[in-house]
Amino acid sequence: MEEATRTHFFNHGGDSKEFEDEKKNCHLCQIRAFSTHAQFPVTIINTQDNVKLEPKFRFMDSSVLGRGVEPTKSEFLTGCECVDGGDCEYNTCNCLQDVDDSSSSDNDDDDDDSSDPTYAPGARGRGGRKKAYAYHSHGARAGHLRSKVLASRDPIYECHESCACGPACANRVVERGRKIPLQIFRTADRGWGVRCPVDVRQGQFVDRYMGEVITALEAARRRAHSHIAQRKDVYLFALDKFSDPESFDERLRGPPLEVDGEFMSGPTRFVNHSCEPNMRIFARVGDHADKHLHDLALFAIRDIPRGEELTFDYVDGIDDSDNDALDPEKHKDMTPCFCGSKKCRGWLW
Repeated sequence: MEEATRTHFFNHGGDSKEFEDEKKNCHLCQIRAFSTHAQFPVTIINTQDNVKLEPKFRFMDSSVLGRGVEPTKSEFLTGCECVDGGDCEYNTCNCLQDVDDSSSSDNDDDDDDSSDPTYAPGARGRGGRKKAYAYHSHGARAGHLRSKVLASRDPIYECHESCACGPACANRVVERGRKIPLQIFRTADRGWGVRCPVDVRQGQFVDRYMGEVITALEAARRRAHSHIAQRKDVYLFALDKFSDPESFDERLRGPPLEVDGEFMSGPTRFVNHSCEPNMRIFARVGDHADKHLHDLALFAIRDIPRGEELTFDYVDGIDDSDNDALDPEKHKDMTPCFCGSKKCRGWLW
């Protein structure tokens, strides 16, 4: 690791073409190319051993579509026609048409709206309408998920680049990207991990899980060709939040697409599993025509002190390992868990 760092700082700082190929394969150069690097850098550190990141791995700050995965045609993309972000704050925004009314709130989850000229304690917002989007809108928790949403598995619906409300709309948290620095570090017993050098608040957006978006058929092929199929499952995440065999959208009726982050991804690819995690993945939707390509957004589910390892539950607590663990014959096909938490289930899947 020290050798890679030395090579980067001595050879890759200038505009010389001499080390062009070397720079393309340099992980430090790849993360320095992120648009957020100057303000919210990603760093890599190893004080445990001499292991380096896999040379073939590539850092990226957005997912790419693999072979056979087609983007939605532009004529089918639509956005809201809200005058400004204030209109989006309530349930008239087209982007929020699929939000369950029970998740709407009269008081934005006890948010402090005193700075909002339309706010009156105990009253609804503009025109008597109920707030419908997922985030606090005012005060110290602005941009953080409301606790009711945070405790759910509900999808998050956001405004996006096709909307008229503008980039200042408060309902664009994931779209605006990561707003905290991250550090990839070598753990003592679980390979690489990720932590944040600043405090992370409950409900705060951390980053997306990114990678190559591939078809279900290609995902099955890669599992079959992986040396250890169970290891491959650690990096594959199905975009199945909206899968429905009775959907009018044929893309949602069939097998879901999957995100493969093994060989190309962002820093969250190195986040470890825990049965008692401090983050959770939420499905985030921008344009409703892209539900089959929804984002995988990681949010803090409790306050996380700086330096604490970031973790999430790879199966979000939903699996059959408890039953399978009772059958010794199935152990050989199961993946043990080494998270070390007090609530460890013993098995990943």
